[in-house]
Amino acid sequence: MNILVCIKRVLATGSRINLTPDAQAIDAQYLGFTISPHEECAVEEAVRLVEAHGGQSTALTLGPEVATEQLRDALALGMDDAVLLETDGREFDPEATAKAITEAVKTRHASAPLDLILFGNESADRGGYQVGIRVAHALGWPCITGIKAIQVDGRTLTAAREGPGGREVFELPLPAVVGVKEGLNLPRYPSLPGRLKAKKKPLARQPAPARDPGLQMLRLKLPPAAAHQVEILGKGAAAAPRVVALFERLGLLA
Repeated sequence: MNILVCIKRVLATGSRINLTPDAQAIDAQYLGFTISPHEECAVEEAVRLVEAHGGQSTALTLGPEVATEQLRDALALGMDDAVLLETDGREFDPEATAKAITEAVKTRHASAPLDLILFGNESADRGGYQVGIRVAHALGWPCITGIKAIQVDGRTLTAAREGPGGREVFELPLPAVVGVKEGLNLPRYPSLPGRLKAKKKPLARQPAPARDPGLQMLRLKLPPAAAHQVEILGKGAAAAPRVVALFERLGLLA
């Protein structure tokens, strides 16, 4: 089976965010980037499915040249090839992103039909929960999200997710689009031979289609910093009575 996994270059969890002076972008000079945890599970699942059923797995991302770093990470984990839909670095909204991916899928599907497209349930940065659903709608393919278990039997995909009253199980005909969540599997660590092989592997590049004029970003704004207060109780033994009084006030002493 032929599987496409759509990934996104996102800031590493816990990064301190600073903006450029014009407030038009995040200052990434000292930041690390990665693939979101949902998408790491999507990559792992694609590798496992190809190992079990044969076929080919492809990683695709929309972004600037630096996003090849995340594509090579996916290759190091076992993906067969990778495609960069290259942009000038400006952020695409969910509608424009889905349109670019859909056009790339239609081109690829015409020459090498796809059986399955995997997305992370939502990206780790914006959490829009839209792109996979938009792509499925544009292609006319069945779509299911929030998935934590996948099985393929012939041309039928069985997917399961956690529901309010237990476990929900769905059967979808292939081709299909699936949004997966962290916990679907335990992603492997890339091996040293895998990383060396990924560095040498050629990447397919194609320009992303121009964005349609629509909503435009005026500027980014950081949320207000949380206020913190520090009370100095004293120094040495002289502070002991105040510490005891504080514990009593907090209800920590019987």
